[in-house]
Amino acid sequence: LELVSEMLKKAVVSTQSTGCFDDFGTCIITWFVPCVTFGQNAEAAGVSSCIVGAILFFIPLVNLFCWVKIRGAIREKYSIEGSLINDLFAICCCGLCAIVQEAQQCKNSPGAAIARS
Repeated sequence: LELVSEMLKKAVVSTQSTGCFDDFGTCIITWFVPCVTFGQNAEAAGVSSCIVGAILFFIPLVNLFCWVKIRGAIREKYSIEGSLINDLFAICCCGLCAIVQEAQQCKNSPGAAIARS
């Protein structure tokens, strides 16, 4: 049980507020249409465009690969400690919370605005 607790602590993306319900709007959108938030996270992390990310969310195994890349890119962009194992643990144990945390990290961090072209 301690190992699981420790892995969850390490898997949490470092935001000032890490709770799923801290940004209720993002939480509700993610609960009903997770592909939207997933696509936004992919774009914010520089992995793909929002539309492509949202579509990839529906392709089994590809979505897992993309999700790990998105989470890794967010960790790298904001200098957050973590590992592939911790990312997989967060994704598999509480996927929707992981998406919300990624979105909160991208929204709440300095320079979080996405340049549109």
